[in-house]
Amino acid sequence: MAHLAPTPPVELIEVTELRLVEEPPPQLSAEHRAARDHVWQELAGDNPALFDGPVVACTSVSQPHPRELLLGWARVTYRNFALRRVSGATALPSLFVDVLQPTDDGRLLVARMSTATAHPGRWHLPGGSVEHPDAGEALDAEALSRNAARELSEELGVDTVPDTLTLWAVTRGDHGNVGVHFVAPPRSAAELTDRFTAVLSAGAAAGQLPELDRVALVRTPSDLTALPGPHPDYLGPLVGRYARGPW
Repeated sequence: MAHLAPTPPVELIEVTELRLVEEPPPQLSAEHRAARDHVWQELAGDNPALFDGPVVACTSVSQPHPRELLLGWARVTYRNFALRRVSGATALPSLFVDVLQPTDDGRLLVARMSTATAHPGRWHLPGGSVEHPDAGEALDAEALSRNAARELSEELGVDTVPDTLTLWAVTRGDHGNVGVHFVAPPRSAAELTDRFTAVLSAGAAAGQLPELDRVALVRTPSDLTALPGPHPDYLGPLVGRYARGPW
């Protein structure tokens, strides 16, 4: 398997089958480890929302068959991504999941990250980084769909059975980051808004800062330009593909 590298513009891969295999992370020299830790301490000092917890990174990608994708992954912590700022070091790309949540009228829900996150003000699809599986559990397509359903519930208050999420596309974009994107069954715009408002209210009552502070509904990539704030490179292509349908 060839190691991933940044491949601008965003690569959108249409797949129906996804397989994952665990691989060891690259060995770091003492110099690169020290530089990584120094960069991480500076980043964490500037943004207290950064948390050096367990996370999955993507080590390799290949397509054994046209509609099948094989992803290699490794157990790291979030400070692995600080290696992007260390000259000559290898920083593995991130592996994340998210959900395209449509409304009954064909729009998609996007959400803005709050000041309590690592990317305040950025619009994205509900989702997040993939964490290590528990001991004895596999990291496979089913596990990723459960991860995506959990993110949808935690961030939007929308409870979705993982089996109803459909593997829809994989993207490879900035820094070679790999996103696994699922599509959920449509819901009414009113229900989605009400459930998100309830999540915000419950968090405020508990004295918790929300992960997301605003949601919007978009139909085409041009709708994203009207939203105040940045969005990741893969969001426009995904919204555009969904708008074109059918898939």
